Amino acid sequence: MRLAKTPVDPAPLLGRKNDHLDIVLDEARARAGARTGFADYTFEHCALPELDLDAIDLGTHLFGRALRAPLLISSMTGGALRAAGINRHLAEAAQHVGIALAVGSQRVALETDADHGLTRELRRRAPDVPILANLGAAQLRDGGVDLARRAVDMIDADALIIHLNPLQEAVQIGGDRDWRGVLAAIEQLAATSGVPLVAKEVGAGLSPAVARRLVEAGVAVIDVAGAGGTSWAAVEGERALDPADRAVAMAFSDWGIPTAQALVGVRRALPATTLIASGGIRDGIDAAKAIALGADLVGQAASILASAVASTEAVVAHFEVVVRQLRIACFCTGSADLQALQRAPLSSRSAPAA
Repeated sequence: MRLAKTPVDPAPLLGRKNDHLDIVLDEARARAGARTGFADYTFEHCALPELDLDAIDLGTHLFGRALRAPLLISSMTGGALRAAGINRHLAEAAQHVGIALAVGSQRVALETDADHGLTRELRRRAPDVPILANLGAAQLRDGGVDLARRAVDMIDADALIIHLNPLQEAVQIGGDRDWRGVLAAIEQLAATSGVPLVAKEVGAGLSPAVARRLVEAGVAVIDVAGAGGTSWAAVEGERALDPADRAVAMAFSDWGIPTAQALVGVRRALPATTLIASGGIRDGIDAAKAIALGADLVGQAASILASAVASTEAVVAHFEVVVRQLRIACFCTGSADLQALQRAPLSSRSAPAA
């Protein structure tokens, strides 16, 4: 069944998305109380790498497309008034650096007549890199396969992210409270969509048990999206006008599975599944630690938002720094490529060596 665009008043949706951008740009308001856990891990330094730093191979693949570094621009915004410029900058930067791009939620673009830069123009600006479409799990259940196909077709995407954000919805005024049937909708979509599905949290982490259920339902890639970066409970708390609503949301600002913990647990549960680590990744050293703990790709979002608002060049400059940091981490662990980095000695003050 094809669902026509419903006559939705875009103002409340756009206002919410712009609030989200303003709050996330102010790190003190959006930062989770939880820690990612990466600071607990330390690489064993290799004083004799026997490598040419410039020859280290950071290349990998995602959905059949080559990447020059194992990095993903994680979902940020899909419906704010500033989104068209942000998405243009991100697409151009992804193409220039050779990394993957995930767009923000396409709900607003699908429910209104405003696309906010979520068109096939993104593919024209980033013809060679993976582009990932994005829908919320609750919208998927209500809109079904047709809504998902429209999201993919809208930007000529290689895959579709289904984001799982029950905490955010629970504390958001007017959020989706009824999550019955979500897993069945994901399973139906996986069997019929024609593109790989990526399941991700939005900053509270995926447990091994939930990740396993998603893969059994047909999901191809898991993004653990753990706690330690942006707290969407804190973001919604900052938006709340009623003191009681704010108090409810802020109580959950440190809720979730830390990114490093989620990554280790999901990798052990799913040794053959492609994993993305996101959630508070600060720099290339955190990225290197994530890869050593089991990630295939590493995503960043909030840390590049200010650059994305500014220009394509600012986003490129940010990722060039991250790539340099990641390359040096490989060099100083004696890792000639990402496969070697996955085996690099990494110790933890709170857990056995990974």
